[in-house]
Amino acid sequence: MSERTQVTDLTAPLTTPAPGRRAWWRIAVVVAIIVALIVAPLVLQVEVNQQLARVGVFATAVLGLNVIMGYTGQVSLGQIFFVGFGAYVTAYGVNNDWPIVLTFVAAIVLPGLAGLIVAFAAARLGGLAIAMVTLALPVIGVPLAKRLSDLTGGSQGTSARFSKAPEWTGLYDDQWQYYTVLLIAGICFLLVWNLTRGKFGRALAIVKENENVAKSMGISPYRYKVMAFTIAALIGGVAGFLYMVVVQYTSPETLAFHHSISLLASMVVGGAASILGSLLGGIYYVFVPSVANEIAPTLTALIQGAILLLVLVLLPGGLASVPHRIRRLFRGKSRASGPDDAAGA
Repeated sequence: MSERTQVTDLTAPLTTPAPGRRAWWRIAVVVAIIVALIVAPLVLQVEVNQQLARVGVFATAVLGLNVIMGYTGQVSLGQIFFVGFGAYVTAYGVNNDWPIVLTFVAAIVLPGLAGLIVAFAAARLGGLAIAMVTLALPVIGVPLAKRLSDLTGGSQGTSARFSKAPEWTGLYDDQWQYYTVLLIAGICFLLVWNLTRGKFGRALAIVKENENVAKSMGISPYRYKVMAFTIAALIGGVAGFLYMVVVQYTSPETLAFHHSISLLASMVVGGAASILGSLLGGIYYVFVPSVANEIAPTLTALIQGAILLLVLVLLPGGLASVPHRIRRLFRGKSRASGPDDAAGA
């Protein structure tokens, strides 16, 4: 009876994990990755540690974008505004001698409140309209940051040095910054992973699939889109705080619209509606422009555009879909060889 109920559940295709036990090797791989991430900064060079920390920063920013676009299916072109807002709040708190915990909370809550206010209007819209509303955020944010010079430092920007390694840790500054990013970003990823696998994630999947179906099931698309947009803004604030941990400087350029486009491209390349895709998106955001600049400084944008186009054509699900495609390929081959083996026997 329970099996019959599970099959007829309309939400099962969207939410039910694949049957079967988790293989032991998957757990071993996860443990190995965690150990590698912990040990890596102790053996790597300073520059590499800083690059890896930046990956964690922008992977967190892509994760927030994935909540609203990947899991909810709503267009957002303003995620970088919340990252920059969080960075400015962090700089202001540090420079005014706020306790670091209060600064951290403010860097999350204030962008979250801004996201909630925008969400009340944006969540009622769709398509091009919501894109225009979110597009206005970085467009307005840059001149606003320049004008509020008493708070932001104006066009010159502002710095905040607060991530020096405590003496009791015995770590260098780059190692301390790396571990700070790893801990906070790791908690964000874990929370979003749990959130999207639960009731909230099921509701987002249904809203993304068909809002009319969601309404018929008693799910309010407006309510869940507002919550998703607010969560994305909160995560953007976390990324802004981490940005200041690593870079220790922000300016109106941080809010520039082209960074929003880069975050969007990173999400697409990494994989929408995927936790792994957010991490891969962070790697793309940090390393691909640097590599492209080394290859041909005048063709950086062209190379990035070509990579994005190739991923859209060959891997619509992003790089995160590669393992699934490989498994499906091998399953197809095994099924194709099955009858031949039986005939030969």
